[in-house]
Amino acid sequence: MPETPELVRLDPWLEPYTAEIQRRISRFETWEKELQSDPSITRWHEKVGLFYNKKEKSWTLREWAPAAQSLSLIADFNAWDRSATPLVKSSDGFWEVTVPSKALKHKDIYKLHVVGANGAATDRIPSTAQRTVQDEETNDFAAQVWKPRGKYKWQNTFTSPTDSSPIIYEAHVGMSGEEERVHTYREFADEVIPRIAKGNYNTIQLMAVAEHPYYGSFGYHVSNFFAPTSRFGTPDDLKYLIDTAHGHGLVVLMDIVHSHSVKNTAEGLNDFDGSASQYFRAEHPQWDSMVFDYGKHEVRSFLLSNVRYWLEEFHFDGFRFDGITSMLYYHFGLGSFDHYDKYFKDGVDEEAILYLQLANSLIKEITPEGLIIAEDMSGMPGLCRPISEGGLGFSHRLAMGIPDYWIKLLKHQKDEEWDLEATFNVLNNRRFGEASISYVESHDQALVGDKTTAFWLMDKDMYFDMSIESKNPVIDRGIALHKMIRLITAAAGGEGYLTFIGNEFGHPEWVDFPREGNEWSYKHCRRLWSLPDNKKLRYKHLQNFDQALTKFLETSKVLPALPAKMIHHHGTDRVIAFERNNHIFIFNFSADQAFTDYGIPVEGEKDYKVALSTDQKKFGGFTRIDTKIDYPVSEGRIHLYLPPRTAIVLRPKKGGA
Repeated sequence: MPETPELVRLDPWLEPYTAEIQRRISRFETWEKELQSDPSITRWHEKVGLFYNKKEKSWTLREWAPAAQSLSLIADFNAWDRSATPLVKSSDGFWEVTVPSKALKHKDIYKLHVVGANGAATDRIPSTAQRTVQDEETNDFAAQVWKPRGKYKWQNTFTSPTDSSPIIYEAHVGMSGEEERVHTYREFADEVIPRIAKGNYNTIQLMAVAEHPYYGSFGYHVSNFFAPTSRFGTPDDLKYLIDTAHGHGLVVLMDIVHSHSVKNTAEGLNDFDGSASQYFRAEHPQWDSMVFDYGKHEVRSFLLSNVRYWLEEFHFDGFRFDGITSMLYYHFGLGSFDHYDKYFKDGVDEEAILYLQLANSLIKEITPEGLIIAEDMSGMPGLCRPISEGGLGFSHRLAMGIPDYWIKLLKHQKDEEWDLEATFNVLNNRRFGEASISYVESHDQALVGDKTTAFWLMDKDMYFDMSIESKNPVIDRGIALHKMIRLITAAAGGEGYLTFIGNEFGHPEWVDFPREGNEWSYKHCRRLWSLPDNKKLRYKHLQNFDQALTKFLETSKVLPALPAKMIHHHGTDRVIAFERNNHIFIFNFSADQAFTDYGIPVEGEKDYKVALSTDQKKFGGFTRIDTKIDYPVSEGRIHLYLPPRTAIVLRPKKGGA
């Protein structure tokens, strides 16, 4: 009898699904052996694409289009004659042509003319094009020859640290500057990365890296999976960004989109060979996009090679996989997950699970300490457990329920009505042994149609009363709760923490990409760094607190510790306290009630010191909490002064009681 998978040992409720879990392990092991015996499976991009043959002084273009009737290369050298330079098809569905070196030069644009199985003739971008550019007049995208004189010379050798928990700065390069335009990789490297490092983040999560025809898609409708978007600069510019980040000791993750692809035929893979099923199995009912067929050998090879390409060519340190829930289920995750049957029985795409296992194994092979984060709303058991145990091999999952919870509270309840015990339970609600990334808001919560946390709390008052000289109770409340919400989320919500660019200082406006509905304006598609830099505005207080919070998370080792344990809750007082990694977190959410000599039950008889207080002046507080004195434990309790809407973190005093 096969040995019981470790995943079942960890969670006895999974015992009825032992056979399904064992099958997942067995399928992975079979395909892992296949990958080991045939390394070319994860090197699709080294076979398919445009290649320069130095010895023969020629170019070879190779493409996979098994159902197509004909393919031809079109470019300036043949006056874009669709019959002049045909490709020849082999029996395995690959097409190939070789042209002299003089036919194509650096920065030339080119396409494939494809006559598909259905007889339709279209001009297409090759499937593995490593650079695409958009014509400024026609808006047409085309592949571009990229053969600079020399290879990029990396300046910084970097290995992801093994002893740090991810404190993630989610960022979008194009909207990362203050001017009303698209910003660049190099500007981000030189101007934003130093801010991230100063903010004590240890990880950057880059959005919108792979080429996407519509800027307003936030990078989630990918057309060219091997091409870094050219609207931010060149491939070498992206390498410079990552190299610069590594020089600051920062891990760099790519927000990779393998859950779907843009429907566009002019720019993307949809209906490439005219068969309607070359890469995809279905249209996504909500995303207006195409869903990959993860069971097809060539598609799996294409995607696995894409993973390898970004790691090896650009030195990314891992990935945040977008839309995992949509991948895991044939129903795209639409519906409730109220029973374990939903994770192992009908509706589960085992081919997608296998692909994700293989991808995660490949990442670990190339980058052993790499971070692999899953965006999953379903709560799939084992998502973040080793594949050998029956899991899928991710290192972390995003705690997506936490920002949804905060938005629900901010929309529908006054803070005086919040159920603090329920809040703690939401923050602590995650599968034991599977690491989560907590966050108050990501890019999702910043988009037009919603509001940032700061805007929910302070709204229009942010436009008029953020001066340090202003006296506005709305702003005082908003700043106090902004800090408290972030602290309680980071401390109790997971094993990592994430912030979206600008939200660390309470960016006052939503994100709205240029579109027809806003007259193609960039006004809300930028970050106003002048706000926290202005010493006369209170944005600096929120930024100061964020820097103190991230530093505390780094030094306290709270994130990798066991989950938080509640030690006190009093609904009427609006006070809640919990312990994590020997640190005591106390929150007074009361709007107007201050408590003197408030007792919190604490084990042991040691003395404590203040590690962090939201009430410090530099954080926009009122300096009512004495951060210099010792806080001794007496008769099992520690006694504190708790002003309204404040939080305090205590650490054990060095040297004992």
